[in-house]
Amino acid sequence: MLDHQAVHYGFTVQHLAVPPPGLDQKATWLRVKVAQPDWVILRSVGVMTSTAPKEAAQVGVPRDTIVGAHQTCTEQEMLPAGAAAMGFICATWYSTGTHFPLIQDILTSVYGRGKGAGPAGDVGTGPWMRGLLRGLLTAEALRTAMRQFGNQPLTGAQVQWGLEHLTLTAASLKEMGAEGLFSPITLSCRDHEGGGGVKFQQWDGATWIVLTDWIAPDQALVRPLVEASAAKYAQEKGITPRDCP
Repeated sequence: MLDHQAVHYGFTVQHLAVPPPGLDQKATWLRVKVAQPDWVILRSVGVMTSTAPKEAAQVGVPRDTIVGAHQTCTEQEMLPAGAAAMGFICATWYSTGTHFPLIQDILTSVYGRGKGAGPAGDVGTGPWMRGLLRGLLTAEALRTAMRQFGNQPLTGAQVQWGLEHLTLTAASLKEMGAEGLFSPITLSCRDHEGGGGVKFQQWDGATWIVLTDWIAPDQALVRPLVEASAAKYAQEKGITPRDCP
């Protein structure tokens, strides 16, 4: 995808691999220092993420030029990196924090009654939010399906219908106490992404500071690549693609 964008938009991209688990990154960051890129895109998880800003700091790569994918937006990986992580930027498809009314209700009704899964200190952090959103989207898809098929045990096909007809507007998110938690979405058979809006946020040493509003992805360039890859996979596996109504 980056190679296609480089040709389309006229920039140069260099891919540098780091062997797992990602503890030894010094040689890679020295190559980054020599290249002096405008931006570094970090695609990492776990201990590799907390190691990256420390290695970058040691060789003098500014952390505010490093942009991570959404899985790097975890307080649990930023805090161990200490001051070296300050300025690091990441892209995220959800917000963090405990200021949302929905989260306050969970703190009161669930954690306040000793029924929280895990420590209350994790509430509102990136990994916790991902779990919450999986539950929220699943519950709303079930609710959508039940409005169509009735309040009864649902089949897999009916749940799929609910997911592919799920719409969460700004107004409905506000009503459930989740305004600003993620971008409004409209799912369909042809679009399981629902818009795919992302924000960019920056680590200040203790928390994430939001830098942008929701930004639409580069669908005009990326979607054809996804379609081509999916079609190739289907052909190799002998799968007949499902026709969408």
